[in-house]
Amino acid sequence: MSGALEAVLGVRRGAFTLDVRLELAPGTVLALLGRNGAGKSTALAALAGLTALDTGRIVLDGHVLDDAAGGRLVPPERRPVGTVLQSAALFPHLTALDNVAFGLRTAGASREAARHRAMHALERDGLADLADRRPAALSGGQAARIALVRTLVREPALLLLDEPLAAIDAEQRPPLRERIAARLAAFPGSTVLVTHDVRDAAVLADEVAVLDGGRLVQRGPLAALREAPASETVARLVEG
Repeated sequence: MSGALEAVLGVRRGAFTLDVRLELAPGTVLALLGRNGAGKSTALAALAGLTALDTGRIVLDGHVLDDAAGGRLVPPERRPVGTVLQSAALFPHLTALDNVAFGLRTAGASREAARHRAMHALERDGLADLADRRPAALSGGQAARIALVRTLVREPALLLLDEPLAAIDAEQRPPLRERIAARLAAFPGSTVLVTHDVRDAAVLADEVAVLDGGRLVQRGPLAALREAPASETVARLVEG
């Protein structure tokens, strides 16, 4: 799968309306920035299939995942979409290896095949020494990296990152950003990152999209937004 994304996201929630168009080429990382309530999480939920569109459509790699007018809605578990949450959400009773293998097992792989692929994925990311540890024995940064490996081992076409560093101690964030950036650089699909921290966007993203009141107010490379912000809101969000 190439990971090309074309999405027109229209979602109404009471007085709030999300009305955003997103297009991503394969290999692109787009960071969504915005104040609380701007629509970032709603956009991510719509892409994941957790929130149905009221208007618009989502097309990933040429396949329609959601079409409000046509009544089509592919459920989350059938979408080639992987999500990494703010909390790593690892299964506490499983080792790191079996956490990574879990998604492969649910996709139909045998236990042996799933564990083999999972170990290969851990080795590729330099995490093989953590294979036998349970989540309680992992640092926040290690758990975040395991969660990312668990998601990517299923080879999604679209990767959604929801504040992946927010729960990480401040001193762990810079090296973890660099490791995640290196992993995303090798990911052939497209990535949407939701973050409140412009430093995450600076290291991880190719482009930044600023949302305000459910609308996309400016998009482009972070340096371009800093040089010519479209509004005071954009200027505040991209400074630093």
